[in-house]
Amino acid sequence: MTPGAPRIAVVIVTYNSAEVLEGCLHSLAEGARGVRLAKVVVADNASKDDSLGIAGKASGLPLQTVQLGRNAGYAAAVNAGVEALDIQELDAVFVINPDCRLRPGALAPLAGALGRPGRGIAVPRLINPDGSLQPSLRRTPTVRRALVEAVIGGGLAGRIGTLGELVTDPGEYERPGAAAWATGAAMLVSTEVIREIGPWDESFLLYSEETEFALRAADHGWALWYEPASVVEHIGGDSGVNPTLAALLIVNKVKLFRRRRSTPAASVYYLAVVLGEGVRALAGRRTSRASVVALLRPSRRLQKLAD
Repeated sequence: MTPGAPRIAVVIVTYNSAEVLEGCLHSLAEGARGVRLAKVVVADNASKDDSLGIAGKASGLPLQTVQLGRNAGYAAAVNAGVEALDIQELDAVFVINPDCRLRPGALAPLAGALGRPGRGIAVPRLINPDGSLQPSLRRTPTVRRALVEAVIGGGLAGRIGTLGELVTDPGEYERPGAAAWATGAAMLVSTEVIREIGPWDESFLLYSEETEFALRAADHGWALWYEPASVVEHIGGDSGVNPTLAALLIVNKVKLFRRRRSTPAASVYYLAVVLGEGVRALAGRRTSRASVVALLRPSRRLQKLAD
């Protein structure tokens, strides 16, 4: 390794991830070309499958496992993984889902992006297993965007200027640039940011924790930077088919907006989200039906997950 190369640690959060973890670990060696891979931490949320066994069998990596003892959530596992590191000896921490595969040399461009002043988080180009683009960049959540998405849908809104929260224009993914936040499946976080803004918010069991972290970093003057020269394959997709997860995603989205904005704005935002999910529920989308129920009449189980 070239002397002076960025010192990077990886934190992988697992929860019943046996089917995908081996592929993720296998991709790290090639993905870390051009950087110094100081440590790999697998932070496990009490998996009932062989996730820990697979991690234990990984060879050629400076690997450590951390067991949380319960399903404490994504943010809690990230924090536990980071706590296992000596961040004073690192330049950045790469937080990644176990269903991701790094393409060769993926970490070096992200580390390079963080070398510029003011950049605190760097994210790669995410692709689907078939090689197609997986839209991952987001704009700041606003009442206007929620209303537009309720009326015409998030996909169409994203293609019309900056009306939608999700950036869907493929052209926007061909060049590097700043974004408000991005999918948390893979992100490189400067250790300066970690030291300055503190841990991830564990009140979000799953979903919106990456949004909160990125927006909080921005509050402190740190930009999130998209770097398409870094490519990561992400399988993903659970929130699109699992009604409970889809409902949790929507509930946490509203929860975060309420925390950051005034009560009147949060109320309008909530109504806009209910309207949008309601329209899609009437069109037959099962996940939207679950989301509407969760917003209007949250079950004890979902409320426990959200709280």
